[in-house]
Amino acid sequence: MDDKNYITPSGLRKLKEELKALRTDERPKLTETIAWAAANGDRSENGDYLYGKKRLREIDRRIRFLLKRIENAEVIDPVMQSGSDVKFGATVTVLDENEIEKTFTIVGTDEIDLEQKRISWKSPVARALLRKRVGDVVTVRMPKGDEDLEIVHVEYTRVG
Repeated sequence: MDDKNYITPSGLRKLKEELKALRTDERPKLTETIAWAAANGDRSENGDYLYGKKRLREIDRRIRFLLKRIENAEVIDPVMQSGSDVKFGATVTVLDENEIEKTFTIVGTDEIDLEQKRISWKSPVARALLRKRVGDVVTVRMPKGDEDLEIVHVEYTRVG
């Protein structure tokens, strides 16, 4: 399971949108700037040329990364999941040791968004929760020490 690139449909859509923007917008504009800068003469002291070439390498590296992530993506739609056990795409509500309720949605590594409470399925919290069900208590190894979390609710809704 570790080598898979699990992702939700909205996560895959965002990767494809970023790839398209890099290929059809940012990269072509940058190559125009580089060509213009190269035509201005001495390239060794031409900031537009030097920065442009550096940025072009970064864009090409990101394009290769996105192509590989998209190619290896295994799309799992949370809406198609069901049950009270925790699987990829679940939105899980837990109670911590202080009776404080916390809610997380388990998503792919390319979809992590802490403000939206979206955590990677590879994170320690998600790993502890996966395959467990409502009523189970899991122990999560945290930087400040082990923490027990009780699963109180599991639901599957559209992410994104």
